[in-house]
Amino acid sequence: MLENLNSYLDDPIDGNKQDDEVEIDLLEIFNVLKSKFLILLTAGLLVGCLCGLFTKFVMTPVYTSTSSILVLSKETTLTSLADIQLGTSLTSDYTVLIKCTPVLEQVIKNLDLDMDSDALRKNISIENPSDSRILEISVQNTDPEQAKKIVDEIANVASNYIGDKMEVIPPKIIEIGKIPAVQSSPSMKKNVVMGFILGVVAAAAIVVVITIMDDTLKSEDDIAKYLGISVLAVVPDRKDYVHYKGKKRRKKRH
Repeated sequence: MLENLNSYLDDPIDGNKQDDEVEIDLLEIFNVLKSKFLILLTAGLLVGCLCGLFTKFVMTPVYTSTSSILVLSKETTLTSLADIQLGTSLTSDYTVLIKCTPVLEQVIKNLDLDMDSDALRKNISIENPSDSRILEISVQNTDPEQAKKIVDEIANVASNYIGDKMEVIPPKIIEIGKIPAVQSSPSMKKNVVMGFILGVVAAAAIVVVITIMDDTLKSEDDIAKYLGISVLAVVPDRKDYVHYKGKKRRKKRH
């Protein structure tokens, strides 16, 4: 009976054919997603595990080592407010000088690195914590020991270069780099979480699209909802009826 009604809706001759516009019932979609919760969860866990395996066995780990230098003014009077203000303003200039080409080329020459200054510059980051007079120089490298060597050499070369070019007391190195024991990127936890979210969203999108595109009538409630016709009676599926009768007969034989 439902198949006949579905063919009735698809009949182009009928003047009561449904509009081409698709109505989206948000409550219905929510209920469908709720019923497919286990599928969405499984998809999220599967994609999350795949992202974790990809991160562990395919992506190259990167390590970060950090060195700190203290910015001082020419007249070092640590109790002077003017000195403190001047030292703070100089941090911006020092940030540029530390990453300038002459400093990086000297570092490459001293360590015999197989890279140019532009490639090395991309692996360097400089931060000024809380607007203090301290600059933190960080270097990323796939070799943790190499990361420490590079950041220490940058701090030494930059300190001498700044003192010479700006005619100021060279910035003092207050902390040398350490050999990192834990990789800084890629983050296993972050990638797994992102993979889980991506899996759930992708599975939910597929379920929503299938639900919206499915315009078949599945129950008497759909008939009343979409056709506005009251259902007088429901004819059971004959195959189910025969199957049910067969089960009853087999039970009687036993």
